[in-house]
Amino acid sequence: MPNEENRSELGALLESMLSLLADGDTEQAKQISEEVLNRSRSGPDRDHLIEARVRLERALIGLVPTDDIGGELRWCVDRFNAISRGSSLHGLALLNLATWHANRGELMMSLATHSEISLNNGHPIDIKSLSRIEVGRILLSMGDYAPAKRHLWSARCGFMESDMVPEAVTASLEWLDLALDEIDEDSPTMSAILENASPREGPGNSQTPSNPSDIADVVEYLFPLLCNDLSGQSRIDLGLILEASEKLDRPIWKNALEARKEEIQDSRVLDVLQS
Repeated sequence: MPNEENRSELGALLESMLSLLADGDTEQAKQISEEVLNRSRSGPDRDHLIEARVRLERALIGLVPTDDIGGELRWCVDRFNAISRGSSLHGLALLNLATWHANRGELMMSLATHSEISLNNGHPIDIKSLSRIEVGRILLSMGDYAPAKRHLWSARCGFMESDMVPEAVTASLEWLDLALDEIDEDSPTMSAILENASPREGPGNSQTPSNPSDIADVVEYLFPLLCNDLSGQSRIDLGLILEASEKLDRPIWKNALEARKEEIQDSRVLDVLQS
């Protein structure tokens, strides 16, 4: 086991590497990663947690042969599972392994990997929410719309609880885009759907109407955030707001945008406002 001085020094070196990566200085980070890896694997600095962390980063920045990336990510998942199950690092390793599977078109393997991330396993809500939004996107790509909406909503709630505003806006917009396809005031709310959700054997092909109260709640959350800046040539988000305004027969949102149309640059949005 490393002594506290060695652990502190090696940990500081790891943090320096991560900081360089965050700043986009990949080349210098790669050089430091070699030292961190070698010291963490043997000798007085040996540290299983730091070894797994640096190996995860090295796999993500191209320091592992392409054919070995999947195996390396799986090794990191297994190591974190053994020494810090349910931690943010364990969840991060699972997220990256799931993404690797998805990028290879192995969607069922990606979904299976995501299923290992849960609050019951101790993973923090931000990691769980990042997982759920990716699951929602995968299910959407497979045409399994009802559970896609459920996972996007779950992600949205988690991001809001974690004060992750940009992520919450993204999840809200992706959910809204799906929700506007079919609306029925007699359909269950998303909170009821989440409360009664149960595991399925595998993806299917389903769609359920959206409750208009959920749509209204999402638009009311999004509207002040999106209206901070109405510029931009492609504002699909504003288009969704206008669509919701029409389908729910709530002209207040359209009227508010119309009053500020001189700030709007998207020609398609302006066409809708002038129609």
